[in-house]
Amino acid sequence: MARRWHDRFMSAAAVSGDDGRDFDTHVIACALSVALTEVRRGEATLCEATGLDAATVTALLAERFPRLDRAFLPPVATVIPAREIEEEMLGDLLLEHGATALAPVLARIVARRALKPDHLWQDLGLYDRAELGRLLARHFPTLAAANTDNMRWKKFFYRKLCEAEGFSLCSAPSCAQCADFASCFGAEDGESRMAERRRILDRGETITVAAE
Repeated sequence: MARRWHDRFMSAAAVSGDDGRDFDTHVIACALSVALTEVRRGEATLCEATGLDAATVTALLAERFPRLDRAFLPPVATVIPAREIEEEMLGDLLLEHGATALAPVLARIVARRALKPDHLWQDLGLYDRAELGRLLARHFPTLAAANTDNMRWKKFFYRKLCEAEGFSLCSAPSCAQCADFASCFGAEDGESRMAERRRILDRGETITVAAE
């Protein structure tokens, strides 16, 4: 379902011929598509799933997908989604390193989706971890460049937040000596959420929603 929504978004996209801008449009389509799966399951509104207010969602749709038939979209709630403290902190961290006009919007989306339980690239509906790396390097370059050891992005973000507050994320003298090394630096691979749902539907199975 999410892949079909993504395809619908992209078929209505304003193609610029600029590879970077078109990539941004793909990222937004991914985030909206994975958010819509939660909306359809009754778990959240589109604003709650993306962390954006209604005006920003509406503006994104108009700017990025001008030919989109909005009849298939649920009504955009007007209530501004409440933000948890850690979401605010992560959003602020990203904004400190923002380098593009789109960075504030992406900071909100990333901070909200980071609260989800999977790898961050999966939470954002992206196709793989490399796309997340490209997103961060493009819009938050100094923060992305600081992840010199290729740490898992959620772990890296929370390490930076702890450092900013004067805390240590763990007590090991070095990462190499830490028993949880694999938890922080293991591969962030797996199947994209859109591909997983497409595979299940193609087999005629029912998608089971895991408790979070």
